[in-house]
Amino acid sequence: MKKFRKVLDGLTTSSPVNPGGSPGCGSAAGTPSAAPTPRELEIQETLMSEHFQICKTVRHGFPYQPTALAFDPVQKILAIGSRSGGIRILGRPGVDCHSQHESGAAVLQMQFLINEGALVTACADDTLHLWSLRQRLPAILHSLKFNRERITFCHLPFQSKWLYVGTERGNTHIVNIESFILSGYVIMWNKAIELSTKTHPGPVVHLSDSPKDEGKLLIGFESGTIVMWDLRAKRADFRIYYDEAIHSVSWHHEGRQFMCSHSDGSLSMWNMRNTAKPFQVTFPHGKTQRDGRKESCKPILKVEYKTSRNSSEAFVIFSGGLSYDKAGRRPTLTIMHGKAITVLEMDYPIVDFMVLCETPYLNEVQEPYAVVVLLEKDFVVVDLTQSNFPIFENPYPMDVHESPVTCTAYFADCPPDIIPVLYSIGAKHKKTGYSHKEWPVSGGTWTVGSQTYPEIIITGHADGSIKFWDATAITLQMLYKLKTSKVFEKPKTGDMGRSADLVEEDPYAVQMISWCPQSRIFCVVGISAHVILYRFSKHDANTIITSLELRLQCEMEDVISPSDTENTPCFSDPSGHSPQPQPPSPRSNTPDSVRDSIPCLKVKDRMIRMPPGYQAELVVQLLWVDGEPPQQITCLDLNSAYGLLALGNCNGLAVVDYLQKTILLCMSTLELYGSADPFQRLTRSPRKNRQSTSDFCMRGLSNFYSDSKKRIRTSYQSLTELSDNQVSLDLERSKSPTSGYPSRRAMLQQLHGVSMYSHDEHHITNYSWSERESRENSFSRSRSSSVSSIDRETKEAVTTLQFAESYGRKSDSLPTPCLWVGTSLGLVLIIPMSIPTDEQERQEDPVTVAPTGTVLMLKGSVLRFGFLDCGGALINSPYEVWRDQHAPDDPDRPRKRKLVNFSPSSSQEACGDGHLAVVCSERQAKVFYMPSQACLYVHNITESSFVLRADVVSVSNSVCLACFCANGHIMILSLPSLRPLLDVSYLPLTDMRIARTFCFTNGGQALYLCSPTEIQRITYSQEMCVNLQETLGELFTPIETPEAQNRGFLKGFFGGNAQTFDREELFGEASAGKASRSLAQHIPGQGGIEGMKAAAGGVVGDLARARIALDERGQRLGELEERTALMMTSAETFSKHAHELMLKCKDKKWYQF
Repeated sequence: MKKFRKVLDGLTTSSPVNPGGSPGCGSAAGTPSAAPTPRELEIQETLMSEHFQICKTVRHGFPYQPTALAFDPVQKILAIGSRSGGIRILGRPGVDCHSQHESGAAVLQMQFLINEGALVTACADDTLHLWSLRQRLPAILHSLKFNRERITFCHLPFQSKWLYVGTERGNTHIVNIESFILSGYVIMWNKAIELSTKTHPGPVVHLSDSPKDEGKLLIGFESGTIVMWDLRAKRADFRIYYDEAIHSVSWHHEGRQFMCSHSDGSLSMWNMRNTAKPFQVTFPHGKTQRDGRKESCKPILKVEYKTSRNSSEAFVIFSGGLSYDKAGRRPTLTIMHGKAITVLEMDYPIVDFMVLCETPYLNEVQEPYAVVVLLEKDFVVVDLTQSNFPIFENPYPMDVHESPVTCTAYFADCPPDIIPVLYSIGAKHKKTGYSHKEWPVSGGTWTVGSQTYPEIIITGHADGSIKFWDATAITLQMLYKLKTSKVFEKPKTGDMGRSADLVEEDPYAVQMISWCPQSRIFCVVGISAHVILYRFSKHDANTIITSLELRLQCEMEDVISPSDTENTPCFSDPSGHSPQPQPPSPRSNTPDSVRDSIPCLKVKDRMIRMPPGYQAELVVQLLWVDGEPPQQITCLDLNSAYGLLALGNCNGLAVVDYLQKTILLCMSTLELYGSADPFQRLTRSPRKNRQSTSDFCMRGLSNFYSDSKKRIRTSYQSLTELSDNQVSLDLERSKSPTSGYPSRRAMLQQLHGVSMYSHDEHHITNYSWSERESRENSFSRSRSSSVSSIDRETKEAVTTLQFAESYGRKSDSLPTPCLWVGTSLGLVLIIPMSIPTDEQERQEDPVTVAPTGTVLMLKGSVLRFGFLDCGGALINSPYEVWRDQHAPDDPDRPRKRKLVNFSPSSSQEACGDGHLAVVCSERQAKVFYMPSQACLYVHNITESSFVLRADVVSVSNSVCLACFCANGHIMILSLPSLRPLLDVSYLPLTDMRIARTFCFTNGGQALYLCSPTEIQRITYSQEMCVNLQETLGELFTPIETPEAQNRGFLKGFFGGNAQTFDREELFGEASAGKASRSLAQHIPGQGGIEGMKAAAGGVVGDLARARIALDERGQRLGELEERTALMMTSAETFSKHAHELMLKCKDKKWYQF
């Protein structure tokens, strides 16, 4: 507990400012302003460094770029591997765990140790890993790195501790799962094939033991060679040489025949009695040609051959195999059951599939009941027990990326009634036709923790849709979906329209969202320079959407140039135009010069029936002006108590009264200053050659400041499209006025020494959101409102807005409704407003807005505002309590607006004491005392990077400032003293996707989009990190392994029973010897005993070891006591029997024995 004192005389600060290092704090004229009366401010700060720690909590969504699939039929848990080395383990809803290989190598194959709570993974770096799943967070117990051979296939028999590993050279090695050491037993490829064979058989693509005899191993080589290897005799029983390459092999459960899938789209059936040729070859999707032969088809990549008790016909399920003449058809999964063939078309290519069966024993009737299909961007489970093969309803949030995510918002501790309401509305629009059976992946256990509170995540998407998610207690379930495109008319086919020319195929893409949970008012900002305001209602309504249009365009003279800093910038007419209009687009039917006073999209102007839920009430659109497209909206704020909506872009600011449906203010940024001219006080480094505005937009980090018509279309292009000359030009011309570093793009390249674009970059000229995802790993041209301005601004943009009860002037004695405006030049303006308090007057009398010219200054673009009372507590913005405007009228209870915190007495405990204003920019944070505007504290957050996102959040019943920087650092600052509490390099490099979606929320939580399909939630609270284990689900549940079926006397008599053999005797070191040390290297995992011994240290580790040793000693003493008691009992019994025998034989003569 530390007490900070501050004398409010405007002359000293507890955190001294570096002379000349930051702009002065004070009035618009730049002179320091003294507080009216010196007084002592006492604030007790409770947050300390030990209250903060960064850790990942849970990952939601579909695993990005999946590569492998595995299933435990007893535990009923499923694992998905990805190209980036991630593993996702899924069970019943709530059991969802993500783990990561440190190497980042792609996961090639996975095998569960069935009902053992362990998983084996084979990665692309030729390393095997053994994962323990018996704890809530999986850990690697052992790793085995192959040095001379590449792993291609693995097979682990049920209830075996010996893993078969096939390699690219065609060899088969055997690994002991317990010790993770190679056996000396090796099946070399040249021993497996005949000596007369002149060609290499290729890599091993299949390994499986015979269901009839575990001592026989079936080895499939890519070239078409199949070998049945006798493990005991160490020789081949038979060899098959087939003309077509093999992709997979599947056994009949009796072990008498097996099926192979081939590269020509055929399936071959082989009988163990006659392996000279297949007894059946079929082309399931091939047509018979004139010569009687079947046409070639696409490869069948995998086949599964399963039997069922209820039917004499087996299930044959495979992927691929379509004929080549059906180009363009979607990927298919084919289910053959007897003569019936069902083809299931999938939306995405099939990565892998598995047939789920009732028994884990391969030598029993399999009884398949479902098929798990892993697609490139989806996860489907098909019900095999019904003839129409319906799919199961997926309980996991695998459709986060249904349309690419463009923005996110995270709300913790929401009103408790909002989630049930949204769920009840969204449940009415759910799809039907799913299987009625329970979700088959039902393993693990999970219970809702005691310390839970309502959490909601909102995602905006490229198609204009909005999704509300219930994120309570580390789960994620979709509540409600809203389509913003329904507000607009669809563009006609003949005329692609104004929007199509601007934003290609994504005219409705959501750029940012603003939500007031208390009033349930929701605002959406679209990429076509539009804002939609929604109100929530439980009843349907027939309404006409009100449309307001804004001319928010400035003249070219408004562009700030370093060479013009000596001159006073000209004030512009908001309806001005550019003297250099861009040439017309070939795609548009309307020349640019004719485009004036028209929006990008056309709002529906007829009566519309709106279902219950969020209903559009108002649309605000920015207009084209003399051939110039509207600039994107960079910031937005709404206040339900005031009934106002404010929006800004690089041209200026607009304030809208959504209750009266009027525009209150529409001014350029320079006009807001009035007589004050802050630009004369700015020093900017000279530029050698002056460039046009369109040049800036083509190479800048942000698309918010461009004047070219290509603004939106090029906003997501890659850095790879810049030539070397342009890059060098940026380095030479783009010096920052504050840090001395080159432009942020060049700066990040220098800091990290790498190019700022993805390794899997695609060069595509026509852009869509799905194609842009690989490009967004670079800070190229697009940056959201949270990603603030570039170093060489062409205009002063409005970067952040917030309504608050504050003081617009130094002379104010009481707080009034104000709008705080932050700009890209680090300037803060306070605009007071006069709002009628009476409900009737509010609907009729106008709201007056009067810019005062009050200016505060910081380094870098302003990102966030926050307000504290004189006790250091967070001041919540005023809001209106939700009321359903379309509910039936009740004469006894008329609906009136109920406002909270909308008065000086309620907004602050002591209005005469003023309040504190927290302002955070890209590089600096300051705390001002209002109304004197004295700067109390200042902290330079970063000089080498810049802040992407900043939020004032509540943690542990206190308040702090959370910042996320472009270099991947997460910083926590105390309030109001701005003491650094945490500075962690969380991400080594920030890409565009993370920058656009990263957001903090109350309770010590944050989230970001870690891949195009996944949301990663993290916590920066020490308390939550400690309690994380309690909130996660258990992956392993103790279950008895089902017993093998008794096959009966006759089947056993005639050789139907599976033969077992001792693998330990065959593969153990005593008989097989040791493997070559250079072949593979054993690496102990952190989850093993070795890792625990190495990790344990200090007093805690010593205590833990002492406790374990004490327990072991006690256990040994207990066992010794039991053995002693057993020996005593045995001795007494022996003595008794000996005495009885003596008495019995005592009187007998020698001849009587």
